[in-house]
Amino acid sequence: MKIGLQIPRFYWPGSPGNLGSKLVEIARAADEGGFHSVWVMDHFYQVGQGYGAPEEPMLEGYTALAYLAAVTRRVKLGTMVTGAFYRHPGVLVKMVTTIDVLSGGRGVLGIGAGWYELESRGMGVPFPYSVKERVGRLEETLRIAHHMWRDDRTSFEGRYYRLVEPICSPQPISEPHPYIMIGGAGERKTLRFVARYGDACNLHLGAHPKLTGYTPRAYENYRTRSERLRHKLEVLRRHCEREGRDYEEIDRSVLSPMKISPEALTTDDVIEMCEELAEIGVNYVIFNTPNDHEIHPVEAIGREVIPRVREL
Repeated sequence: MKIGLQIPRFYWPGSPGNLGSKLVEIARAADEGGFHSVWVMDHFYQVGQGYGAPEEPMLEGYTALAYLAAVTRRVKLGTMVTGAFYRHPGVLVKMVTTIDVLSGGRGVLGIGAGWYELESRGMGVPFPYSVKERVGRLEETLRIAHHMWRDDRTSFEGRYYRLVEPICSPQPISEPHPYIMIGGAGERKTLRFVARYGDACNLHLGAHPKLTGYTPRAYENYRTRSERLRHKLEVLRRHCEREGRDYEEIDRSVLSPMKISPEALTTDDVIEMCEELAEIGVNYVIFNTPNDHEIHPVEAIGREVIPRVREL
């Protein structure tokens, strides 16, 4: 099992004066602790949903990744996840390629259909109100990424995008192309895109019940989410069969909030959760934690969890 770290907040004690140095400290702890990947959000505003108000600090994702590429050595680097309509696909592919080349092959394209209307309106980014259009733009972006990463310079003609001569030079170092993680749980299209274009899916698990008070309702909600996750992976398996794709080639990842502390989760709790997820079919767990700036939670996962779950 692979373990990743998402850094969803950029607001710590001492911010903003220590923002850059603390971000480096967190990423290096993950890099040195054996994490497979480090992720940042790709948002212009903070997203709410327990992470903070829209006006709280939020770094631009790809600039932050370029910064982290220079101060880490092993971890894969990606956004969790880019809204497909945020940037023109040709420019987005060039950005991910640049990070891949400069990091020595550690760039990742994390991408989804996008959803956050407030930041789009606030920043003047055209927001496709139709879910069908957002999903359509996602698929065309994935097609363009494969097109450009084949070094195919013929024109691309789609419903939403037209690229006359898409030159991508230099080509990525990663072979056959940078890793593509697709976020979202749509059974009819998004999971089909994973089977057709992706290297990984990413599904949201939600918090461990211990973090929400150990109530019977919390455990029932967690059990329900786990069963839903099992169902989504079975849908992905069926899409792989129809696409002629080996299901085992695809990483099945989840994003889960947690907090390691004496009052919340212990590393034994995290190991138990990973074992339960492995039984469902998950082989990649990406955590975020509100106290990552304290560093010890990141170090504890590297020291006590990653060696124990590596063979799951």
